[in-house]
Amino acid sequence: MAFSSVFFFLLTVISLLLTHSHAQSTCATQKFTNNNRYDRCSDLPQLGSYLHWFLDTAKDSVSIVFIAPPATPDGWISWAINPTGDGMAGSQSLIAYKASNGSILVNTYNISSYGSIVEGKLAFDVTDMRGEYSESDGMMRIFATIELPEKGQTTINQVWQVGGSVKAGGFPARHAFLAPNLDSKGSLNLLSGEIAGGGNGNSKTKKRNIHGILNAVSWGILFPVGVIIARYLRTFPAADPTWFYLHGFCQVSAYAIGVAGWGTGLKLGSESKGVKYSGHRNIGIALFCLATLQVCALFLRPKKEHKIRFYWNIYHHGTGYAVVVLGILNVFKGLQILSPASKWRSAYIIIISILGVIALVLEVITWIVVLKRKRKSVKATKPYDNGDAKQLPLAP
Repeated sequence: MAFSSVFFFLLTVISLLLTHSHAQSTCATQKFTNNNRYDRCSDLPQLGSYLHWFLDTAKDSVSIVFIAPPATPDGWISWAINPTGDGMAGSQSLIAYKASNGSILVNTYNISSYGSIVEGKLAFDVTDMRGEYSESDGMMRIFATIELPEKGQTTINQVWQVGGSVKAGGFPARHAFLAPNLDSKGSLNLLSGEIAGGGNGNSKTKKRNIHGILNAVSWGILFPVGVIIARYLRTFPAADPTWFYLHGFCQVSAYAIGVAGWGTGLKLGSESKGVKYSGHRNIGIALFCLATLQVCALFLRPKKEHKIRFYWNIYHHGTGYAVVVLGILNVFKGLQILSPASKWRSAYIIIISILGVIALVLEVITWIVVLKRKRKSVKATKPYDNGDAKQLPLAP
């Protein structure tokens, strides 16, 4: 019964994570201070960004609100249409940043090439430009009405980006070149809202998401749960041997899922030439090696009375705690690389915090139980009862 409950719980968690993208979008809950009409919106697949728009087919124009968190509070955000291609070169950009007086400025930039960014008029008219910044959620907004490059146009190539600083004179400094920054582009159908590229329907981004989910569930959740079970439940005689089987089930399941996630990471690395995350990669390799040692420990476990059992325990426990620490650390490194919506990081922090509180409570309970047993043991070994000092007769 315990095995089936844990198994179906894990299946439910993984299924919910994998199918979450089909749930209601975050952009549908966002509201604005103006009274403009925006009948469509999309959670953009990179950089935690969102786009709202209204297509006016009679005027061949589109009113947009682009929402994104700048890389730092003093950074910038950008949304662009590229009339000639699907990347940064050739894009006609709207860039917002915070001025020295705290107001949000929005300027237009013609990016004719990767080395040439010129502030000035775009290839099409832009009106009603303004910007906002929300201290509560750290989001910056760009409002604008854009005349579409072609009459009757309903599909555009969009490029969006965020940066960490602004140079003197209001010129945006170079943005990061992480995978989310490089993938923040794609086509947008203004009628259907369908996005192509940028990760929505992009196999590489799907692999990244699967890689992240598998590793977060295995190294970041299942392994800690297995350690908690082994450390605390075995204190209670009624839990023996159930705790051992639950512990083994959690760790073997975590290892299997983790190896799958590790394999997708190696595949992604081979497909991403020039993109390196050395720290994340090295920790992942160390996790795989340590976890493999743990699986080997299952087959090399000596009997309790064997003289090397003491040393085996040191090896097994030390390796297990190392996997937990490195696993949680690497999950946060992965979240930093993927840059998902902040709710994902918050959700993982909540899960780990709950596990930490459970471990702390069980640690206190365990010590109370152990100390009570020691007192009883000491009392049972005393030669006199109730403190009565009576001389025992000498043996004949």
